[in-house]
Formats: sequence, C-alpha cells, structure tokens
Amino acid sequence: MTDVTGAPVDVLHTLFHSEQGGHEQVVLCQDRASGLKAVIAIHSTALGPALGGTRFYPYASEKEAVADALNLARGMSYKNAMAGLDHGGGKAVIIGDPEQIKSEELLLAYGRFVASLGGRYVTACDVGTYVADMDVVARECRWTTGRSPENGGAGDSSVLTAFGVFQGMRASAQHVWGDPTLRGRKVGVAGVGKVGHYLVEHLLSDGAEVVVTDVREESVRRITDKHPGVAVAADTEALIRTEGLDIYAPCALGGALNDESVAVLTAKVVCGAANNQLAHPGVEKDLADRSILYAPDYVVNAGGVIQVADELHGFDFDRCKAKASKIFDTTLAIFARAKADGIPPAAAADRIAEQRMAEARRR
Repeated sequence: MTDVTGAPVDVLHTLFHSEQGGHEQVVLCQDRASGLKAVIAIHSTALGPALGGTRFYPYASEKEAVADALNLARGMSYKNAMAGLDHGGGKAVIIGDPEQIKSEELLLAYGRFVASLGGRYVTACDVGTYVADMDVVARECRWTTGRSPENGGAGDSSVLTAFGVFQGMRASAQHVWGDPTLRGRKVGVAGVGKVGHYLVEHLLSDGAEVVVTDVREESVRRITDKHPGVAVAADTEALIRTEGLDIYAPCALGGALNDESVAVLTAKVVCGAANNQLAHPGVEKDLADRSILYAPDYVVNAGGVIQVADELHGFDFDRCKAKASKIFDTTLAIFARAKADGIPPAAAADRIAEQRMAEARRR
C-alpha cells in the first residue's frame, strides 16, 4: 500500500511515528537520463551539518532502500556524537548494482542533488563507492569528502576505520581479559574487503590468530596469498561456530547479529566494522545474557568518519589517527557506564550519544 506520493505507508510510519524515526528530512532523487535513483536521509543536524557516506547497492526494492537510508542516517547521528564531532547524522543510498549502472553521468547527477541541500548534508564513501567516485561527485558538490589527495581530499577512509576497530578490540580485550593485547587470541573476521583486510593486518601485527571469510573469493585470496597462515572459514555460518573463537568481527553488511547467530556464536567478544550489526532491538540483551561483550559498532568503526570530517578543515593524517586512537578510551568508558547502569553496552552508548545531542539542542 502506498500514500499519495507513492511512498510505502510503513516507511512513512517509521519516519514520523516510530522510535526509529525522528529524521529531519528525506529526499528522493531521480535522474532518468543517467538512471540515478537515490535516497538522502538527514536524521539530525543538532551538532552540525549531517555527515555520512553514500551506499551504492542493488536493493531488492525501493522500500528496502529507504528503510536502509533511514537506519544508516540515524546510526550516523550516534556515531558522530560518540566520536566527538560537530556533525549530525545523514546517509545516502543509490539504488542499483554499481558494477552495472555506475557512470560519470550518474555520479554528477547525484552530486547536484547533494549540492541542492546547501550543506545540510556532507557526503563521503560507503559500500559500493570509492575515492574516485567522490572525486566525480565533488565536481558538482563542494560538500563532498573522501576525495583523493590529488583533489584536496584525505583518500581512503578505510585505513582509519580499521585502526579504530582495532582500538575498540583492544579495549574489549582489556575489559574481558585484563590485557589490551590480541596476542594469542583467535579472531574471526567476516568480510575482508575495504576495511576488513586492513583490520587483519593490525591483528596479525599484534600476534592474533586470524580466521577469515568473505563472499568474494578474490578478497580471501588477497589475504591468504600474503599471509598463508591465516585460516579460512567456508562462510559466516561456519566462522561464528569456530571452536575456540575469542572475538568475532563482522565487517560486511549489517544485521549480522540476530536470534540465530547469537545462539550459536562461540566468541566472547563481538567487535567489528559493519554498521547496524544488531538485526533488531533486543539482540543486545541476548548477547549480554550469553555473557558475550558487544562493542557498539558505531563507536568502534568511527575512524573513517573522523578522517573525512577532518578533510573539511584541511586534512592531517597524524591528527586524525590521534583522534581515532581515543576510540580505545571511549569504548572502555562505555563498558564502565554499562556496568554502572546495569545495561548492555549498546544501550550505554546510546545514552551517552543522546545526552550530547540533547545538550546541543538546548544551546
């Protein structure tokens, strides 16, 4: 069922009436000449202009695309708040297979739509978009980050995203085992693409035993050709059941933690780069009930957004890395708040982020 605009009624209900809604603005974008169909969602500008990447993905339906944009934008508000950035949360999704329809014409059309928002939304890379794509978008829109150094940008934000996840993992190890090192720990990484393969390098350098899986064989081969000692699981289902697994790192798409996966997960810690890892409300309690420590995804994967935010002010890698290293302390503070309040870490992180946004609105 749709309303007079043709938008699914349940999506509008989510936007205006549910706890998952509360978004300030949602823009539906179409350029028939290039084939562009996109959704830009701005959840909050309480802390500043909304900042979040552009996901290019072959959604099964427009309804699914809108829902993903809403969820991702909301997550960015919390991520940016917890990272201490003066930015609200936003996200964009482009509907379609980037391998099939991505073109210069389409990216330029997308850039014009972002520019039409006058700086309320600042875009960057995400799944399916890369530095070269942002260089094209930036030709039509000055509110574009994640550009190449040759075009005044910071380059690949995956580098610091992985570094931040590693810091969150070290904090998790400190909380559970009393030592921030990953040496001797068995870590399973699901998804070794843009971020995951950098994370593997950090883990190996710290002495961890690593098991990987990815739907793309070439991504796995890139790891094993360089590091023959890295083990490979057939798929994520096999990975989460790996005997002796200490840490599970979901680094692909969201929803990795659901009723089925949590029930069979062997790891004591979950800490990964993927956004929206909790498939639905209540999963965080299921993890806690099984004494599995969950490092909130939007906290530990904030290294990338720290990097692209810095690009707006003249990028300095060392300054960004220093900020990203603080993810270690932020993660420990969340675990302490969770213990003090008797709530799961995900709920503790939400409380801290919501407090910062509420204080900004009162100013």
